[in-house]
Amino acid sequence: ADKDANPAEPNAGAPVKFRLDERAIIYTGSITVRVKDVGAAAAEATSIATGSGGFVGGDKRSSNDSYAEATIVLRVPAPKFGAVVDQLAKLGDQQQRDISTEDVTEEALDLDARISSQRARVDSGRRLRAQAKSLSDLVMLEGELAKREADLASLEAKKRRMDDLTALSTITVTLLAPQAEVVTEDDDEIGFMTGLKAGWTGLVGALALLLTIVGLLLPWLIVIVPVVLGTVWLARRHHRQRLRAMPAAPTPPTP
Repeated sequence: ADKDANPAEPNAGAPVKFRLDERAIIYTGSITVRVKDVGAAAAEATSIATGSGGFVGGDKRSSNDSYAEATIVLRVPAPKFGAVVDQLAKLGDQQQRDISTEDVTEEALDLDARISSQRARVDSGRRLRAQAKSLSDLVMLEGELAKREADLASLEAKKRRMDDLTALSTITVTLLAPQAEVVTEDDDEIGFMTGLKAGWTGLVGALALLLTIVGLLLPWLIVIVPVVLGTVWLARRHHRQRLRAMPAAPTPPTP
């Protein structure tokens, strides 16, 4: 072994390892909580998000005499994601929690490399354009430069989107009143109205299918029907002519 080698120097052939705080991770989560007062809980959830340095990305509420629900989309800093979810769970009786993470470190590094390379191509294109000797060369280089700049703008937009998703996590919190039940499509309507709706839907579907078939066959019928009718008419006419041309059968002698 080489005694002069620096043990702290990383192996050039080994893959690069990142600490957890250096990785690009997208956190997303959803949580359903049953609360006593949906309005008050929604205000508190908003306060939790803004207090952590985040904001409300969406707010949808519905209520009637027997049902109340609020669905709020929160964007919070990624380092505070877990703490915010735990705070939201304490607003009432947690019914459901779904947390997912996606490590996009490799994608982020690849985007950075592609952006750096594309910027170099744009700079090269600008230098070539400045050195154009003829109008045709200038037009060609302008087109090539515009394409390179568009590709660069697309890559930078993807990077900004990824940076946004990794910097700010998304939490969808659903708040339900004590008496609220989640309405499903199967339970939305029952009895006569459900049967009527299903029957009407089936009728409309059948008519649509029938019209589609008629539309498909109509061009063929326009061509085929006259040919078939003409052929039948000619066959009958020929048959009648043959009958006229045949001699009458002899009358048997009278005994």
